Amino acid sequence: MERAFVLCDKSAFNYYKDLAEKGYYNRAISVIVNQRTEVDSIHCNFNTYPYAVTTYAREFIVRQSNVTERSLVTTCTLQNSVRSDNNPQGFLDGELPRQGEQGHTDL
Repeated sequence: MERAFVLCDKSAFNYYKDLAEKGYYNRAISVIVNQRTEVDSIHCNFNTYPYAVTTYAREFIVRQSNVTERSLVTTCTLQNSVRSDNNPQGFLDGELPRQGEQGHTDL
């Protein structure tokens, strides 16, 4: 997680902390759930700055009794950053302005 947070702005850490406080990760561990995410496509608009990115993916939640498949669409912005060993591509993941807040689904 530490390396992932290097590539994101503070909003990612805040979202992670919020999920942890709500017990999301503990519930996932306690009910023996495996999650797998398959990315279908990533669209990035390099014509405007910061660069708007939309990712389309499928999430599979595997429990002992069943498999749940969800469609995921996530958005963010990419901002130019200094290249480093932790950030070789030179981008910082940022949050898009939100029109309507969407919550997460509990396990």
